[in-house]
Amino acid sequence: MKAYLILTSLISSAILVGCGLAKDDSEVPDGGFNLFTVQQDRDLGMQVAQEIESNPAEYPILDSASNVKAYKYIYDIRNKILATGKVKHKNEFAWRIRIINDEKTLNAFCTPGGYIYVYTGIIKYLDNESQLAGVMGHEMGHADLRHSTRQMTKLFGVQILMNAALGDSSAVGQITTALIGLSFSRDHETEADRMSVEYLCPTDWPADGAAGFFEKIEASGGVGVPEWLSTHPSPENRINNYHTWATESGCGGSNKHESEYDAFKRLF
Repeated sequence: MKAYLILTSLISSAILVGCGLAKDDSEVPDGGFNLFTVQQDRDLGMQVAQEIESNPAEYPILDSASNVKAYKYIYDIRNKILATGKVKHKNEFAWRIRIINDEKTLNAFCTPGGYIYVYTGIIKYLDNESQLAGVMGHEMGHADLRHSTRQMTKLFGVQILMNAALGDSSAVGQITTALIGLSFSRDHETEADRMSVEYLCPTDWPADGAAGFFEKIEASGGVGVPEWLSTHPSPENRINNYHTWATESGCGGSNKHESEYDAFKRLF
């Protein structure tokens, strides 16, 4: 009931903002047409995180208190990305990380408001720290550019948001389900790829670190390709984009910390 009230309240507020009733320019959504404010991204992210973490059968999250070394390692990566000064909502979003213990799933995702989830499957699949940093940068880019709420605005429009705000449980359920299983557009994926390069460029990692994930996918001939890749820009195009952007931006960096990354993978 509490989550329902939070969702209907923030959706109602989003409709008022979308109708031009926002009083504070700082609350006007950015990054394209978006009925939701930054604060509502935070509220939605918190709600989705609660939904995810109340479902351990589907999302078996590793306890942070029992896996201190693993969480320290991955938080150190997050901290280096945030320290670049390139993350627009660095101080507004949570940027909290949870590791999902599922070795069969090659995935990571980030909710609105910066709740980051990384599967052990992709951690073990990747070869080095820069690749993981690149993947995390991509997911953080989705949140920083507020892609989830931009996508929801496009998917649902004002009418269904109004229905939810008026207490239509079916509409509320649609929105919550959509947030958890949201697929991004090709344009949003390209934008997040570009942000990954921007985030990593000031670091000692290669800025095109995420390209390594797609290079492994291509080298495998598509074996084990995640379902979500089938509707996205092709791995070949994404690899080229990553390398081109890193070169054009004059980014340096090299693959370091390989022994540390190997030790990190052995923690799972």
